[in-house]
Amino acid sequence: MQIKFLILSLSLIFISCHKPSVYHFNSPNGKLQLNLYHDNGNCSFNCFHDGDTILLDSQLGLKIDSSDYTKNISVLDYTTSTLDDTWTTVNGKQKTIRNHYNEYLITVSKSNEQFPDYQIIFRLYNDGFAYRYQLHSKAPKDSTLIKHELTKLNFKNDYTYWAYNGERHNLGPVKRSEHKNNSVRTPMVIQLHNQKFMAIHEAEITRFAPYTMDASTDDFGLQFNVNYSRQANSFKTSWRSFIIGEDAGDLAVSDLLVNLNEPCKIEDPSWIKPGKSLWDWRVWGYKAADGFEYGLNTVSHKRMIDFASENNIQYLLIDADWYGEEFNENSDPTSSRKGINIEECMRYAKVKDVGIILYLNDIGAKKFGLERVLKQFSDWGAVGVKYGFMTGSKEDKVKHTRKVVELCAKYKLMVNFHDNPVPPSGERRTWPNLVTKEYCHAQADAKRSYYPETAVNMPLINMIAGPLDVTNGWFGLNNAHQRVRVFEEIPGTVTAEVAKLITIYSGWMVLPDSPEEYLKKDDLFDCIREMPAQFDDYKVLDAQLDEFISVARKSGNNWFVGSLTNRQSRQITINCSFLEEGKKYEATLYEDAKDSHYLNNKESYFIRKLNIDSNSKLKIKLAQGGGHAIYIRMMP
Repeated sequence: MQIKFLILSLSLIFISCHKPSVYHFNSPNGKLQLNLYHDNGNCSFNCFHDGDTILLDSQLGLKIDSSDYTKNISVLDYTTSTLDDTWTTVNGKQKTIRNHYNEYLITVSKSNEQFPDYQIIFRLYNDGFAYRYQLHSKAPKDSTLIKHELTKLNFKNDYTYWAYNGERHNLGPVKRSEHKNNSVRTPMVIQLHNQKFMAIHEAEITRFAPYTMDASTDDFGLQFNVNYSRQANSFKTSWRSFIIGEDAGDLAVSDLLVNLNEPCKIEDPSWIKPGKSLWDWRVWGYKAADGFEYGLNTVSHKRMIDFASENNIQYLLIDADWYGEEFNENSDPTSSRKGINIEECMRYAKVKDVGIILYLNDIGAKKFGLERVLKQFSDWGAVGVKYGFMTGSKEDKVKHTRKVVELCAKYKLMVNFHDNPVPPSGERRTWPNLVTKEYCHAQADAKRSYYPETAVNMPLINMIAGPLDVTNGWFGLNNAHQRVRVFEEIPGTVTAEVAKLITIYSGWMVLPDSPEEYLKKDDLFDCIREMPAQFDDYKVLDAQLDEFISVARKSGNNWFVGSLTNRQSRQITINCSFLEEGKKYEATLYEDAKDSHYLNNKESYFIRKLNIDSNSKLKIKLAQGGGHAIYIRMMP
């Protein structure tokens, strides 16, 4: 049930470009304030949060064709509105989300020149703000070149930042005054001081190429790098978004990005079901105790389907080369290669109530017709697509991503984008069949392993953008690199692998190991069996960038808590006040052994049980590069 309150006030103001003017914008709770200045034909804004200066006066505007819209402009129209709305997610960290903002729309005109007017829209939430540009009037010629964003963000003092860094460890910590970087990818997380963090990203990336941040000026400023093309008639940019919190964990739990996207466009999304998935790719070459060796064949897939069916795992992902070499333009994704009977696999999986996700390379999709291929996948009975290695310019990739998502929705297919995808931007609200993206360094991808500090920072940086496909849950850590598709030794402890499934939110939890490795540690695997296909809530209990993180996630009346540390061992306290008062719980703790180590003793663990309630405080120890998981079950 949705609850909506809409208050709208309109005023038309024409202001001479020589008369100073200021507009005051506030968040619903009044703690966030923006002031927009229109002074002598120039436009700028500043920002304050709970008494702290976030941004000093900062230039605001676009360059359209040869016209600079930061100078000699007039404000023609000023509109305000408020929305308070609650909506239910199909694929999200939380089950329900409140969308509460104040919106301010300003129409800007270039004085004395025949160029189109455009609008700047600000939305202020209690945990941040966003703005975008849109042009509705007809261009004065066949097309308009949206050439540059001229906005420059000015900060009061020096700051430290971290940022997304592709399939590598995230960038940072970087002291702004000590390094010049002209192309910082987003999310960019900024620590302004000990009690104030801000994340810069963008929402609703549908038309223009994603931007990067320019941190190369001699001061503390930031500018936007954009790759605009010509636009005929009307346009609207993505939302430039700024999430603000008292600590890094506040940024990870924010719903600002999804709220900036349009409501769901799929009339009946009931077929979209997040869940856990086995994965054949990293298992190739694994030899089981009974002599069976996994390969790219239907026999191996059936063996994995059996395990999934018996262990509360909803899907099997069949990855690249199942229809031929993925980069060979003659490999046809509407037919399977020798050794694979995809139709028999689909029939077998259906009987076992396991869904099949099929890999699709960009080459095969474009050579043999994207819609034709997706229709064939759907006709076979597939439930989803893993789309890899999209080619083209950045803007081409944005547009093609949306085309893939919409066609997948047409054929009731969920989709996961890999291999340097377009950044997640909250679009899963509009198209919830877009369940996840590999906007991170998934373990063992790029033919290299990541270390524990990378997993610590993923929820605090990458996950701000959206759900991540990280392929966590390795159990055979000691010998995994002996397999065909694992190229380096994997650092970490087995309890940390379980904890990662809790700390890092993903629409599909893709499990990379063999059934036999999971069965060897059957008591530890129980924690994964008990995990739901979809959680109801996500809370960061405590976190420090580069150091550690502890997350609690709800499932009905039960909870799962996951904690990770970097290469340093540490003791942390779990405050159980998130539990319902007056209720009793049984907690099963999955812990590193005393001598566990991310390189030297990766697979040792022990399990214990405790009775707890909302007043409990649990002291837990994390080994070097280790982790900790708790399954908390409400007692009758």
